[in-house]
Amino acid sequence: MNKTYSQKGADVSREWWIIDASTLPLGKLVVKIADKLMGKSKVTFTPHIDNGDYVVVINAKQLKVTGEKLTDKKYYRHSGFPGGLTELKLEEVIEKDPSVAIREAVKGMLPKNKLAADRLARLRVFDGADHAHTAQSPKELK
Repeated sequence: MNKTYSQKGADVSREWWIIDASTLPLGKLVVKIADKLMGKSKVTFTPHIDNGDYVVVINAKQLKVTGEKLTDKKYYRHSGFPGGLTELKLEEVIEKDPSVAIREAVKGMLPKNKLAADRLARLRVFDGADHAHTAQSPKELK
């Protein structure tokens, strides 16, 4: 008789992955990142256990997008006061802080549940090719 495997929280083992943001368009990049953060590519995937890996993104300043997204895609935030709506284009967001564009896209791909904040906390985004996680010896994500 076959039994369904359910991973326990104590059995989680995490790996470190590195991905170059200049190689893929934003959407395809974010799909790969979200997959690793959730642990969906692991054979031990269990929906209610956070068994995802750490992901380091480099070269976020050289983020690629297709079509007219640089000028047409907009990010909104509101201060809570009347007339406090702020609108930024993707081009302005990348110029100011490119990690915001990647984080917001990954946040949209993750399930909206109690595990989302912990999964998003394992995402590390760096503007250039240098990163602070060489000691963890991350594997390159193709």
